[in-house]
Amino acid sequence: MRVGFGFDVHQLSEERAFVLGGITIPAAKGILGHSDADVLIHAISDAILGALALGDIGVHFPDTSASNKGLDSKLILKKCMELAKEKGYKVGNLDSTVVCEKPKIMPHALAMRTCIAGLCEVDLEDISIKATTNEKLGFIGREEGIVAYAIVTMIKS
Repeated sequence: MRVGFGFDVHQLSEERAFVLGGITIPAAKGILGHSDADVLIHAISDAILGALALGDIGVHFPDTSASNKGLDSKLILKKCMELAKEKGYKVGNLDSTVVCEKPKIMPHALAMRTCIAGLCEVDLEDISIKATTNEKLGFIGREEGIVAYAIVTMIKS
């Protein structure tokens, strides 16, 4: 068994959609980034890559590449799962936390868990998504950004 940790942060922007955990959530501000900027899927992908000592998503999907502009982050997670399978690993379980002031995340957690479970080819009960605010402190509290953390166990298949 291996354990990986992932982290991602992005700015918020009124000019972008709020894509998180593979779904689009209605919100006044969206998430700014080179791809669709899905911080949760990015953190999960980094956790998987980290557990397998394969670098991070910046190595595999650099933001300097025009081909990654606007990329659907679900494709990033799919590629990470392909790399895991090549190394003989599968996801055991995943725990994650999203930190933002708005919108409220937990009403959408089941839809995100369902999407991520499908991408990771695991049961719904193997995927945990939690959310919290930053109590109006810092860039998150000022609604300028969003953060996601993820930890994953990878099991030899």
